[in-house]
Amino acid sequence: MMFWIALFVGLGLVVLYYSRHQPFPEISGRFALLLLLAGGILWLSTTAPRETSESVPAVIATVIGGAAVVIGAVQMSMLRNDVIVAPFGGVLLCMGAISLMVDRWPGMEQTEQIGSFAIASLLVVLEIYLAFRGLVVGVQGISWSKSGLRQVRRGLIHGPNGAISHFERSWDMEDPWINAMSHAALVLIHRHAGDVEAEQEHAVELEKAGGRGSVDETWIEAIEDALGQIQTVKIRDD
Repeated sequence: MMFWIALFVGLGLVVLYYSRHQPFPEISGRFALLLLLAGGILWLSTTAPRETSESVPAVIATVIGGAAVVIGAVQMSMLRNDVIVAPFGGVLLCMGAISLMVDRWPGMEQTEQIGSFAIASLLVVLEIYLAFRGLVVGVQGISWSKSGLRQVRRGLIHGPNGAISHFERSWDMEDPWINAMSHAALVLIHRHAGDVEAEQEHAVELEKAGGRGSVDETWIEAIEDALGQIQTVKIRDD
């Protein structure tokens, strides 16, 4: 039981640490809290008068890991908001599912053993892919661009978690149009902040990327509207 408690708590702390470096930290942050909660519940179960079955932690790991892989894969491949949940959920899924198979291994027939081995191998291959796609490739530029727009709408412009910092991480060599969008957003943000030097710097980079005409006007309007809301709030506060 202590192994499973250490696994849940350890993964929870690691995910919580990595969530601070994500464009949308609340996604992996909630997953980290779920892992810590599961670890806490398992620890409480060790103090219960009735001993907990050895298969319970493996079942919990399989269920939570399987759900995390599905949700994380959607966030990573389709929504492009998070790359942490899927690989760490895959670790739980592999550990839980393989543990359940090992417990039943002596009572399995040969065909069941072959099928279990094939499933375990498939899970390991899936985890390798998720780890490579999420932890090695990392966050794509479009994710930081989306979070940058959200930070502008929140009024968070400066600082390590501000819109400027997010847009400055959104460069993508494979999709140059994302670079143009980011430079256009930074031009508008620095103009709004009155930083002429930074505005001119990104204006030059925007021209190299195709100019303002290469950026969708909807994106420009979204940034301008968000900056306008900040100005409106400041006027009302004054």
